[in-house]
Amino acid sequence: MTSDLLNSPEIRRLLDRVSGLDQQNGSPRAKQILRRVVADIYAVIDEFNITPEEFWWTLAFLQTASPEFGLIAPGLGLDHFLDIRMDLADGERGRTGGTPRTIEGPLYVPGAPLKKAYARLDDGTETGEVLIMHGTVSGADHRPIAGAIVDVWQANTRGAYSHFDPLQPAYNNRRRIETDGAGRYKFQAMLPAGYAVPPGGATDRLLAAVGRHGRRPAHIHFFVSAPGFRHLTTQINIDGDPYLHDDFAYATRVGLIPPIVRHVAALAIQKEGLKAPFTEIEFNFELLDALDTKEAELALRKRAEAVG
Repeated sequence: MTSDLLNSPEIRRLLDRVSGLDQQNGSPRAKQILRRVVADIYAVIDEFNITPEEFWWTLAFLQTASPEFGLIAPGLGLDHFLDIRMDLADGERGRTGGTPRTIEGPLYVPGAPLKKAYARLDDGTETGEVLIMHGTVSGADHRPIAGAIVDVWQANTRGAYSHFDPLQPAYNNRRRIETDGAGRYKFQAMLPAGYAVPPGGATDRLLAAVGRHGRRPAHIHFFVSAPGFRHLTTQINIDGDPYLHDDFAYATRVGLIPPIVRHVAALAIQKEGLKAPFTEIEFNFELLDALDTKEAELALRKRAEAVG
């Protein structure tokens, strides 16, 4: 929108009325935010000379796309933008260290079974490469944190997540692991596969319109928490994946690509109680002290309903 039109009395009055600024009731903050959002939409319509046909096509797209907003948001970098803002805020306050945060994604399900120190994530029905992942949870002072909760979820070997995939049992590849007295955790799973957004779906169509793909590299999600420490939302990526540095959701970050060790020696295989070569990942989580109780809590957002 040209500045003259945006600042014209007619449009200013319209924006004030649309956002409720001419009303006594309602949230002042919500009014200011809504006014800015609507004004920006008006500006886009005017600047790019959006036709009525283009406007109504966009509205119809948004109506049909709503079930995929959880994928569209990271695809547009919104989730990563929030992380960047929090990182910059930490830098301004001189807060350094800790495992890097990265996006949660839309596929978390609360209430996974809780295990002590070790967990088997998968149900044992799939074939593929076994993954053994282990490490410690510590504070910024490198002291181990006993009783920390490592909440882990990942895709299966087809890139699908339980709860959203009817072929998998409840909580497959989902566990909460309580660290032992030395702050250690360990789990066994099948090496996960990356995945793509639903072909032909709203996210796929939107990305294709700007020449982008909708693929994610293989990765494993984590919430890591302990009393008195800032809640960590992060994920590690599987090194060597072709989309490692071309993630449509922009979740790959320095410090979240741990080395992969593939074991083929009989002694190592037997030590883990396995019968075939396996992949090992060691990754240590470092938590920052929480500045307040809110920092120690999981961020509020709408998530999938717990299973069962």
